[in-house]
Amino acid sequence: MRPVDDRSRGCEPGQVSDWFLPTAERAWTSGNVVVPHVHGANYFARLLEVVGATEPGDRIFLTDWRGDSDERMTEDGPTVGELLASASRRGVEVRALLWRSHPGMLNTEENDHLGAIINESGGEALLDERVRRGGSHHQKLFVVRRKGRPEEDVAFVGGIDLCHGRRDDAEHAGDPQAPPLDKRYGPTPPWHDAMAEIRGPAVAHVLDTFAERWDDPTPLDHRNPYRAIQHRLVKMPRHPEQLPERWDPPPEVGSHLVQILRTYPAKRPAYPFAPEGERTIAAGYSRAFTRAKRLIYVEDQYFWSGLVAAALADALRREPELQVIAVVPRYPEEDNRLSGPPMIYGQRRAWEALHEAGGDRFAMFDLENAAGTPIYVHAKVCVVDDRWMTIGSDNLNLRSWTHDSELTCAVVDPDGDLPRTVRASLWAEHLGLPEDDARLSDVGGAVDLWTDRVGAPGSRIRQHVPALLPRRTRLWARAAYRTLYDPDGRPRSLRGTTRF
Repeated sequence: MRPVDDRSRGCEPGQVSDWFLPTAERAWTSGNVVVPHVHGANYFARLLEVVGATEPGDRIFLTDWRGDSDERMTEDGPTVGELLASASRRGVEVRALLWRSHPGMLNTEENDHLGAIINESGGEALLDERVRRGGSHHQKLFVVRRKGRPEEDVAFVGGIDLCHGRRDDAEHAGDPQAPPLDKRYGPTPPWHDAMAEIRGPAVAHVLDTFAERWDDPTPLDHRNPYRAIQHRLVKMPRHPEQLPERWDPPPEVGSHLVQILRTYPAKRPAYPFAPEGERTIAAGYSRAFTRAKRLIYVEDQYFWSGLVAAALADALRREPELQVIAVVPRYPEEDNRLSGPPMIYGQRRAWEALHEAGGDRFAMFDLENAAGTPIYVHAKVCVVDDRWMTIGSDNLNLRSWTHDSELTCAVVDPDGDLPRTVRASLWAEHLGLPEDDARLSDVGGAVDLWTDRVGAPGSRIRQHVPALLPRRTRLWARAAYRTLYDPDGRPRSLRGTTRF
């Protein structure tokens, strides 16, 4: 890792790297290039290009929350299963860690099927349930290493699973292979999401995350006798094969600084690489919020949790010029009588806390396409003061910060371009403005601009105010929210505190 001399770029010494956690908590690298891919169709097209270029001896590593083997990468294919099987058959080493979800629920059959296709083609896929009780492996990463061509190594980190519903584009007509979602999102739900492409030394840090999970000696089916039998019937190993010898990190290719942040819960048996869990995502966000002066912009699937809201509220009270804008889905993914109220309850509490702290300096919005169909916001993007940004798998809630496994890419650009460009591009799409519109650069007028663009021609935004539930509903929704939807995965010594 090359030391960064902030003075050479017109900054005060330490100003750039001070956005990151200290290296004692989490290493960071310079010399990277980060390219955001907004919309699943763009990411899938890029992934198809990168994997299609691989040759015998190259290596592919991936983790996923859900993978649908029949999801088409483009309108004409290939499917996810075909893409990975083809790479494996031509001599590319393919290894995958897919979350083994609860029997008969969520992603069990889909991940089983994708794993079987990878294994039958000569790769090795593992179904991993080494999580805290009630938790999940929510990390989404994809690493491609080129044998003898380290300058072409690449990693992807973000919110886009290799599954149904993700292949949407800027028009937001939705993926023809639709996921189950609240009926108000229509038969092909519009889907807003993002992934970060990383080149340079940080690729090795993404691969570290894969390798640590792969090398965990805890049996993959350690707490479930039924799963142990199931593993044997489908010839799924209880322990993975050893990974091949690691290659040196890729060389420097650009100027972006990258810190790979993670969440792992405190659990038993413990993760050997995180005996008390890891909460560098929570610490990284908290540090950035403490440094915020002008604007915190968030796109988030959930946006709830008292601790997250408190960190943002503290920032609003501390900095009288600070503004906070959040973009969220209009409706929960399952807005029925049982699952809807706990989600609405959590988001309403966060909304009230921030509204009280910041008044009209805080605003929340949702999105719709040109036909007026709500867009499901699945993106996990945060930009602070146009200096520090993240794209990852984590949401702004206690579950993502403490309970499930998560992965995010934090980026600082010493030249000051990338976070600002990403924010302005997202705003241009949402607000219906050309990307060279001068108003997109006026951070001081951010909330006023967004408010003025509600209902304007070409604009996709609507004001979002979470419903205030009836008192009787709040009583049970509060309990379900805390125990099921936003559980605390910190060690017992930290619960009830604001520390991570």
